[in-house]
Amino acid sequence: MTHEEAADIQSLTDLVRRFTLDEICPHINAWDEAETFPRSLYKRAADLGLMGLGYPEHLGGTPASQALRNAFSITMARYSGSGGVMASLFSHNIGMPPVLRYGSPALQQMAIPAVLRGEKIAALAITEPGGGSDVASLRCTAVRDGSDYVINGEKVFITSGMRADWITCAVRTGEAGSKGAGGVSMILVPGDSVGLSRTALNKMGWWCSDTAHLRFDNVRVPASNLLGEEGGGFKIIMTNFNGERVAMSAMALGFAQACYDEALDWSRQRKTFGAALVERQVIRHKLVDMQMRIQSTQAWLDAISARADAGDMSPDWVAQVCMLKNHATQTMQHCADQAVQILGGMGFMRGTKSERIYREVKVMMIGGGAEEVMKELAARQLGL
Repeated sequence: MTHEEAADIQSLTDLVRRFTLDEICPHINAWDEAETFPRSLYKRAADLGLMGLGYPEHLGGTPASQALRNAFSITMARYSGSGGVMASLFSHNIGMPPVLRYGSPALQQMAIPAVLRGEKIAALAITEPGGGSDVASLRCTAVRDGSDYVINGEKVFITSGMRADWITCAVRTGEAGSKGAGGVSMILVPGDSVGLSRTALNKMGWWCSDTAHLRFDNVRVPASNLLGEEGGGFKIIMTNFNGERVAMSAMALGFAQACYDEALDWSRQRKTFGAALVERQVIRHKLVDMQMRIQSTQAWLDAISARADAGDMSPDWVAQVCMLKNHATQTMQHCADQAVQILGGMGFMRGTKSERIYREVKVMMIGGGAEEVMKELAARQLGL
């Protein structure tokens, strides 16, 4: 990494930390209880350039390396301790990349700039009631009718699903009753489409994130909103998953660090039997175990990101991403568990970062591809 790149990362880290401490941390407990956060937060993040990080300048973004985007994700996760805020506030980072890579120039201009300005919200809709990681089993259909596609079906567990103005949706465009990856396409659905209905879902974690069950009842979408070629959606989805999994790994690392920070701070303040907790060998060893996992995750993330920035998207790289996603979320799980244990009764109380992160571990281990799916995909990419 060059001196200039390191300076850029430090500058971004400082900016994100200040934004998080000023705009998110004072309100996060109230937002969790309200199960939402103000829509104005999108605009405040956009005004600082955070919404456009990694997008081209002609669409209102700021090009950024994977290392720079990692620094952003780690920092916000570490200081906010809230997956719910990050999941919805930046849901466009899984919803808009397919539009950026495969949408027509006109479609890109119609959708992306307003999202990066914080004026519109974007979501990704893949999972259905009958299947999540098994993308090839999608049943939501899009049938061509003149200059439109008519969409029928359901999507579930959709982040930002209640408020999204744009929904990047996986649909089946093949022959009626067709199965497998060949008949899957991607299309951008306007959130105000007639026939689209939404139902809010209650969750174990990510309380302030709006998560929805979507229903499409003869929803008409212009054929010009198709992303890439008809039947080419499976590759688009798989490519998008790679970016999502790297971002989730960075977030998981930040949440692990948040747990470590809180546990260390508590162990220095809390006294038992006349001495601070941190003076107990068993507590110091717990903290060291947390650091071992944090440092190994950071090193692995750095290595994978350097390969991505160098243009390496080989099967081995994909396998590494899958394994990293498992390792990072397991690191998060371990650190959340140990932090709650060190905090004792306080760790069981609402309002601590560790308690919130403990509840949010499972969605990180399942979302973007469950552990078991990640292992099998890695095995195949490695030729096992």
